Amino acid sequence: MGRTANRAWLAGGLGGLLLLGAAGVAGAEDKFKYQYEFESIRIPRLDADEPKRREVSVQRALKYLDQGATAWSRGHKCVTCHTNGSYMALRPALTKPLGQPAPELRDFFGKVLREGTSRLGKEGKLGDSQMIYLARGLAEWDAHVSGTLSEETEQALKQLFERQLPTGEWKAALCWPPLESSAFQEATIAALAVGTAPGWLAGLSDEGLKAGVKRLQDYLRKVEPPHDYGRVMLLLASTKLEGLLEEGEKERIIEMIRSKQRADGGWALRAFAEPEQWGEGNRAEKLRAEREFADPPSDGHQTGLALVALREAGVGARDPGIQKGVRWLLANQRESGRWWTRSLNTDNYHFIAFSGTLYPLVALHLCDALPPNRSASAKVP
Repeated sequence: MGRTANRAWLAGGLGGLLLLGAAGVAGAEDKFKYQYEFESIRIPRLDADEPKRREVSVQRALKYLDQGATAWSRGHKCVTCHTNGSYMALRPALTKPLGQPAPELRDFFGKVLREGTSRLGKEGKLGDSQMIYLARGLAEWDAHVSGTLSEETEQALKQLFERQLPTGEWKAALCWPPLESSAFQEATIAALAVGTAPGWLAGLSDEGLKAGVKRLQDYLRKVEPPHDYGRVMLLLASTKLEGLLEEGEKERIIEMIRSKQRADGGWALRAFAEPEQWGEGNRAEKLRAEREFADPPSDGHQTGLALVALREAGVGARDPGIQKGVRWLLANQRESGRWWTRSLNTDNYHFIAFSGTLYPLVALHLCDALPPNRSASAKVP
C-alpha cells in the first residue's frame, strides 16, 4: 500500500475511524459500509488492504473499541460475544496501564442482567451464551476496575449455574465461531468468570453452587476439546480455575501452540480447527474455498490470544517465541487502530477484528511491550 493510498485512507481526519476512504469500502454494498453505526458513531467496515501503521497507536485502538462497543450496545441492546461481550471480558484487564473502561458498558451489563431480556432473539430472553458472557464481563470488571465482588456479579453467576445442564455445560450457541463455537468453548468462558470474580469461589457456601462448579471442572477435565482453539481456551481457563487439566496436559497444549507459530511470528486462527469443526460445520465450504486456505496468514485475534494464553500459563515475556509474536503485533496494526482478522462467518463486517484488537492490546501489556497511550481515549459521542 503506497503513500497515495495512505493519504486516501487518512483523508478527512480521525485516523480513518469516522470516514469512508479505505480501499475496498467504496465498492461494498451500502448496508455493509460500516462495521458499527449508531447515530453519530460510524466506523467503516474493515478491509484486508487497509494500510499498516509504522508504530502502534494505543489511542486509536481504544477509540475504536470504546465507540464500537457503545454503538453495538445502544443500537442492538443486547450482549454479544463478538463486541460488547469481548469488550467487558478483556478491556478491564487494561485498566491499570490504560485507564478505566467506558462506565456506560458496565451500566449496560447491569441493566441487561436486571431486565433479563435482549432485543435480539425471537423470545427476547437472555440465552445461555449471553449469560455466560454477561457473567464474565461483570467478573472482570470487579477484578480489575472496582476491586471488589459486586452483588450483580454474584447474581449473574447464580443465574448462570441455575441454567447449567447436569453434564456440566450449557446450551451453546454455535452462530459466531470462534467465540460461540461449541459447548466446550463456552464452558471455558464460564470457568474464566468463576475463577476471575474476586472472592466469589473462596467465599462460596451454597452447596448447590459448589456442586455446579464441580460439574464444570469435571466437564472441562474429562471432555475432549472439539479443536485446538478449544485447547487454547482450556489452557487460559486453567490459569484462573484449578482442576481443569490432567497431568502433563498444560505442557502439551503449550507445545501445540508453539508448533503453530508462523515464520513471521504470528498465529492464524484458521490453523486451530478444521473447517468442519467451527460451529455446526456449515462454514466448511466457504472456508475451503478461500484463496489462502492452504496457508492462512497470521491475524490479530489468534496472535493476541496465543500470547495471552502462553503468558498467563507462565511462559516468560523474554521467551524467543513470545518476542517473535510481540514483533508481529507491533508491525501489523492498521491505520484505523484495528488488527486485521478475517471472519470465519461472512465477509461483510468481520466483527472478529474487535476481539482481534483487544487480544493484541492485552498481549502487549502482559509482555511488557505496550506502547504508551499518548492521549486519553476519545469520549464516545
